[in-house]
Order: sequence, then structure tokens, then C-alpha cells
Amino acid sequence: MRDYYKYISDIKDLLDSVVITEGDIKLSYNEGIERLINSLKATRQAHRQLFFAGNGGSAAIAEHMTADYLKNAQMRTVSLYDSPVLTCLGNDYGYEYVFSRQLEMMAERGDLLVAISSSGNSQNIVNAIDVVKKLRGTVITFTGFEPTNRVRKLGDINVYIPSSKYGKVESIHQLIMQQIVDEIASMEEE
Repeated sequence: MRDYYKYISDIKDLLDSVVITEGDIKLSYNEGIERLINSLKATRQAHRQLFFAGNGGSAAIAEHMTADYLKNAQMRTVSLYDSPVLTCLGNDYGYEYVFSRQLEMMAERGDLLVAISSSGNSQNIVNAIDVVKKLRGTVITFTGFEPTNRVRKLGDINVYIPSSKYGKVESIHQLIMQQIVDEIASMEEE
């Protein structure tokens, strides 16, 4: 009989291997989650906007988190996933600009972008990060695959999953983002 629990075991091992960095400094998991929470809470306190960007499965995570951070963390989240807007910008400017063009029009100085890219090499995510950086905003990245991926090098705080399996990387990304919003919500209840 096939060992179906191995998948869960692999996820547990990957959770123990998550790497969170701030600049070049490697943080413990607890320190990293604390920094992520503090960054998001500072964004909320400053009445700045929160954007999530990702492709494919990461886009589904981004949309889910847009709703959860709005409702549960009471943050000013803005969706980048309106279908007519995505197809318009993709058609007129190219898919690599579907997020950056929106951010050029909506993002303001001090806003926060959560950039989700399993491979860490999606040009539309890199372009979105560039826009937010030019506005002196904060960038949090969630990546996987190669440790030297492009996106991981661009964030202020970076969460890296050392795996090249999309499903496992995306599952852990979502789990960590869900943990953060749940932690923020529970702090508000205390």
C-alpha cells in the first residue's frame, strides 16, 4: 500500500525548513513571524494600503488573503484581480505589466505589497515590486524553488520555502499568511 501520509510528512519537514530573512539577516521562525506581524500592523496604523500579487495558485492565495486581511485584520486591502482590468492591461501593455500598471495608478508612498511567486522569477511580480519600492513602500515576498530567485532578493522581509514542488510551496505560503492574519485578529481580541 502506498504511504499517503508521506505528503503530510514532507510538508512538516518543509515547515521546519522555512527561511525568513530581513535583508541579509536570517531570522528564527518566531522572529520572522513577529517582524511580519509588526510590518502589517504598522501599515494598518499608518492607514496605508495592502496589495497581494501572484500568478496561478498564488493568485488564488492572493485573492483569499485580500479578503481575510480586510475582514479579519481590518486592513485596507485592494484587489489586483478584477478580470476586465487584468485582461485590458494584459492586452494593451503585456502580461508582465498587469500588476505594475495597476500599482502605478493606485499605490501610494508607504503602501505594502505581498509578492507571492513559487518560482520567484515572474516578471510581472518583479515589475510590481519595482513600483512599490519606488514609492518607498514595503515589500514582503513569499517564494520557493531556487534560493537565488529574483523576487527573494527584492523584499524587505522574505519567506522562502526550499522546495521545487508548486503544491507544497503554495500550501506553506498560504498556511503562513493565514497564521499571520489569525495572529493579528487574536491580538485584537485580547
